Amino acid sequence: MSESTSASTPEARQRLLDAWRGEIEAGAVYELIAQREHDAMRAQILRKMSAAEAGHRERLEQRMRELGVEVPDPASVRLSPWTRWQARVAPISRLLAAREAAEEEEIGDRYKRPTGDGATDRLLHEIRDDERAHSRTVKTMRRGGDGAAPDGAGEGPSPAQARLERILGRERWHKSGASWLSGAIYGANDGLAAVFGIVSGVSGATGGSSFVLTAGLAGAVASALSMGTGAFLAERSQVEVAAANLERERQEIAEHPEEEKEELSLFYQLKGLSERDADDLADKLSRDPDAMLKVLAAEEFGATGTAGDPLQAAMAGGLSTAAGAIIPVIPFFFVTGAIAVVIAAVVSLIAHFLVGAAKSLFTLRSWWASGLEMTVAGVIVGGATYLVGLTFPT
Repeated sequence: MSESTSASTPEARQRLLDAWRGEIEAGAVYELIAQREHDAMRAQILRKMSAAEAGHRERLEQRMRELGVEVPDPASVRLSPWTRWQARVAPISRLLAAREAAEEEEIGDRYKRPTGDGATDRLLHEIRDDERAHSRTVKTMRRGGDGAAPDGAGEGPSPAQARLERILGRERWHKSGASWLSGAIYGANDGLAAVFGIVSGVSGATGGSSFVLTAGLAGAVASALSMGTGAFLAERSQVEVAAANLERERQEIAEHPEEEKEELSLFYQLKGLSERDADDLADKLSRDPDAMLKVLAAEEFGATGTAGDPLQAAMAGGLSTAAGAIIPVIPFFFVTGAIAVVIAAVVSLIAHFLVGAAKSLFTLRSWWASGLEMTVAGVIVGGATYLVGLTFPT
């Protein structure tokens, strides 16, 4: 019998199937991230990596056929709805970090361990080299670069990338802001947790009397106003930081014009221009300091000319906090006493789970683990404040 069939093992067959599914899932994730990436070069690299995963899948399918393993329908492998939501709303930097970790895990587990089938091991070893190159590319993109070519040629960063990172290493003052949507979820989290604690404590002290409604509403209003003003000030601070970054970059251009011109040239080289063309383009831009400032600001810290909206941040933070804070109070609009306390606890803990699950859209944790963690936190907060209320009965 030939090597293609005689040395097959159950381990080899299962690993091929696992790798096949993994390649389809990885390609789908890269494509979803590419759809959100505004930088055309980075999006193109992500799509090339998605295509490379498809190439791996085809090679795995060929080996599976050689071993007589039935190749499933690729359409049967789908990302979970939650994973798709995460890929669509989570920060791209966090998605790239998750992909980097996934690539490293695959290198160490799925592709490195021998299967007992020589031909399969050689195939997995070749794919492992590609996955290692993908990991390096994702790491570079996560640090703000365009990434190396996804074919994996060469080890380590390119000379242009290394020189650029040395220049950027001196400029640690770049800052970036967070999404208002994630702020809204965290606002709901804070409002729910804070007012649930108030409701539990006052319920323990008063036996669930009408005082709980008064205290809960006061806490909800205070939490919403506090979060709204805090979000407004934080977003305005981000705008001020962005303005300070631009001014600092303007000073860098004035004080170190040659180094800034080299930095701009390196950015263009990483986008695919030759060193000569990149130098010429950087030289032309350097004749107009304002144009050079705009390009460097966009490349270094993502300044697009669109400032954050403090009012939008305040509305998102305040309203989401109010929405979360009012949940533990709602039962006391209709009933009082022990039944109101029980209903409030049940409703609040369900809300804790849902908010925790929603947070996983941005943290990329498992939705059920994040929801369960938030629920446990709610139990601890509610139980502790209720016991405190019992020690100070009114």
